[in-house]
Amino acid sequence: MISKRAKEIQPSLTLSLSAKIKALQREGVDIVSLGAGEPDFPTPKIVQEKAIEAIQKGFTKYTPAAGIPELRERVAQWFTETLGVDYEPSEVVISCGAKHTLYNVMLTLLNDGDEVIIPLPYWLSYPEQIKLAGGKAVILPTSEETHFKITPLALERAIQPKTKALILNTPSNPTGMIYTEEELEPILEIIEKHNMFLISDEIYSQMVYDQKRHISPISLCPDLKDRILVVNGVSKAYSMTGWRIGFLASPKEIAQGVANIQSHTTSNPCSIAQYAALAALQLTKDEVRIMVNEFEKRRNLVYDSLKTIEGMDVFKPEGAFYIFPSVKNWVGEEKRFSSTVQLAEALLEKKGVGVIPGEVFGASGYIRISFAASEKDLERGMERIKEFLEQESL
Repeated sequence: MISKRAKEIQPSLTLSLSAKIKALQREGVDIVSLGAGEPDFPTPKIVQEKAIEAIQKGFTKYTPAAGIPELRERVAQWFTETLGVDYEPSEVVISCGAKHTLYNVMLTLLNDGDEVIIPLPYWLSYPEQIKLAGGKAVILPTSEETHFKITPLALERAIQPKTKALILNTPSNPTGMIYTEEELEPILEIIEKHNMFLISDEIYSQMVYDQKRHISPISLCPDLKDRILVVNGVSKAYSMTGWRIGFLASPKEIAQGVANIQSHTTSNPCSIAQYAALAALQLTKDEVRIMVNEFEKRRNLVYDSLKTIEGMDVFKPEGAFYIFPSVKNWVGEEKRFSSTVQLAEALLEKKGVGVIPGEVFGASGYIRISFAASEKDLERGMERIKEFLEQESL
């Protein structure tokens, strides 16, 4: 009855876990949910006020498909300021969230059979979006030895005649790792050598810790502006996940293609949310840093707690608000659990803690813990995880 395309799309592994969490909460069970992919802070007051003002002024109609001119101009200016590369409004498209931006990019770039290289572990929607666009996802494994980052040699070996693009997500969901200048430079040389595209997913670009800085590939090689597409948005840094505003910086031809596709799918991003995004981009770095500093404290709390669990290996994330510890000592053949999904289900049922199993990101043997939760919940969650794993080790 449904199309082959719809049948081939994999349902999210998080759905069954989310359903169980909600069912338990309805029953009054005390659940510590550490799976959230969104900040737990309120949207800034100035943004809320701008949205209310937009409604009151009647800014509730259709807008141009690529976004209102004021926001495209501001986003072009923001990209220019943050990346050090000049962008014009005609090179910017506003979409319904960064996820929508990425999907529009796939539809614009890919012909049937084109290949897109994705480092593993990966954000779960990349492969499905590529598949929907008629492309083929080529998964490029990484390792703990490289801190879950690709090497130039591995990338070179993965490139085939049908390779169209590479996706890089830095800081990474789910690992929190960021690419350094030294790591990016040889990757960019390969991009140039093979005349392929680099899709740079930078939605967590403002969320970095330990006085490190996010480095965008385009900042290192402005000459590759016709090959590098930058994706960002207001969801994470401004705590606006539900407002659904993402943006793209790309060559004009690609931007126009994205806008054309968008005009026949969503018509335009929400008008009210666009005006709210204008206000968000007027916030200073110091104002954004207040939330980031709080996340850094929480990251330290979670990391320090996990390090006390015997048998657990964990890297300290450098950005985003996730940590991706290994639970391989509890998962696998002749281990306590056959999969990380089974471990996550048991953790929820026995201890009331919700985490995301690594299979969601193509990496069994790991769990993703979000520290976008209150310090109290994080402390409770860490205590329960430690108790659970120690009991399961007996």
